[in-house]
Amino acid sequence: MKDFIAPRQTALRAPRDVMRLSRMGAMFPTRLSFLRVITRDLAAHGTPPETTLWDMCGAGYGRAVFILTFHGHTYSLVAISKSLEDDQRSDRVIATAWDAAFVLYDGIPDATELARIEAQAPQQEAGRFSEKDLVLSRANKSVRLWAHVVTALKTGQQPDPDFINKIGYLMRTTAVYGNGKFGIADRTQFANRPGLSMSFAAEMLTVWLIRHFTHALVEHVGGAKLDPTLKRHLGIGNATGLGMAPFLVSHPVLLNNWMMVRETALARVRAVPHLSPDQQTQLKSLHAQAANHLAQWNVPDPEHQTRIETLRQDWTALDLGDLSAPHVIDTLWQAAQAASSDVQELLFSMLLEPFDDLIDGLTECLTDPFGHAFENTGTTKDIMQTLQQNFAWATQPDYSAPENCAQFWYVSEEKREPRLGQRHEEPGADRESPLDIARRLQALANDLPKQSQPLADFLTKHPEHLMAIERVQIARTHPYSEIQDNLIADTCRPIDMLRAKLSLFGATKFDPKSTLWTRITLAQGAPLAEDLADPDAQNWWCPVL
Repeated sequence: MKDFIAPRQTALRAPRDVMRLSRMGAMFPTRLSFLRVITRDLAAHGTPPETTLWDMCGAGYGRAVFILTFHGHTYSLVAISKSLEDDQRSDRVIATAWDAAFVLYDGIPDATELARIEAQAPQQEAGRFSEKDLVLSRANKSVRLWAHVVTALKTGQQPDPDFINKIGYLMRTTAVYGNGKFGIADRTQFANRPGLSMSFAAEMLTVWLIRHFTHALVEHVGGAKLDPTLKRHLGIGNATGLGMAPFLVSHPVLLNNWMMVRETALARVRAVPHLSPDQQTQLKSLHAQAANHLAQWNVPDPEHQTRIETLRQDWTALDLGDLSAPHVIDTLWQAAQAASSDVQELLFSMLLEPFDDLIDGLTECLTDPFGHAFENTGTTKDIMQTLQQNFAWATQPDYSAPENCAQFWYVSEEKREPRLGQRHEEPGADRESPLDIARRLQALANDLPKQSQPLADFLTKHPEHLMAIERVQIARTHPYSEIQDNLIADTCRPIDMLRAKLSLFGATKFDPKSTLWTRITLAQGAPLAEDLADPDAQNWWCPVL
């Protein structure tokens, strides 16, 4: 057996530069994003979904089951479609009715299980589920585009490509639940299975299958087949709010691993000494493709539309230079440091595309199989040294200043979902969730004794600092574990946290509705079921119609 030789790489970007909200809010999906990984894995180790039940009326209401085999395990998507009045259709988490409900089932449901899912899935949070239910989801139609596509197909026409590009999906999910929520299977039940071990793999598999269902349903109702090019451009929409943001804070080791994979990939690519002619051609093509993608990305919000238009101009002006020159990737990256974060992060994403052999193996690290074991050994001096070395961003602000403690995170009693309150205007700060990491780190620093003492003794007197000490310990070995900003300041924009996580999923076409929630598109341009065996179908970066 040959010894493993690690690929060459440049120095990683410093956490103080990477883990800022302003940069995280500029992230784009990459070939390492979870949806890209899952479709490649499906192509290598899966079978196309097979329709084993299609019990739908002419209007598209009823039930369907699709099964596939993935790494030797069989999974089923059970879809329940119902009639829904327009005044009941809502993206809000407090909704109680949806156009469709879904369960990713472990195995093939028999008649009894199918009847159970048909009764329970449309109830979502109010339903009763079992360990065979791996993922629970629901979706609403994009009414305008749905009606347009159905009308076109019924009249023997294909839908308007511009309209398809404007919306981008036939349905949008308002939740894709996993990991034991509402009684479905705990992630530990399948986390060691090939294919589902990666973070959110089961959820991304479900999204891809839901997209497959929406295509089948609209063709059923329209009575004709969609043009494959148009069909590929129809992804799955998603409306995401504050419920997603705290995850990045409450899973510091996982966040570190996700970001470390990205940063290691960039460092490897920057160290490439020469580009092959094919790689040079590919990068030129990708640069033009990204420009076309940006041209097709428009949103109603004036502020964000202005940001997109600025990025279009800056991206067009980006000079790739002589791609045959030595170390051209690193040269290009260094030159881009004078550009905006938006340009840099899009360039980051593009530069990874031609280097599958170099970076795709890193996807095995997109999880956290071990967690963090808290240690109460050591001394307070050790903690203070780490605070001084790595946490100046947290220990320096004045958290008594109104602007530095303007907001507080809490969980709503009604829906058990995270919310963000205004500390100086609203009640509820006494029930604040512990997302004020920076303030807690400063409080720890203030209470550490001048004379070193055993950490266990300090914690006996100050148990309130247990969480802060654990974060310090994690940061010693996980440099990208903390968002290095004050998450309770008036400058905190949760939309930046949402974009970071959604880009890791593989989301595109961000459409912010406020600083608190956004719509996005998932799996736009992704392979169709019949495309899985085609290697070219996996190259769906920055999809363009």
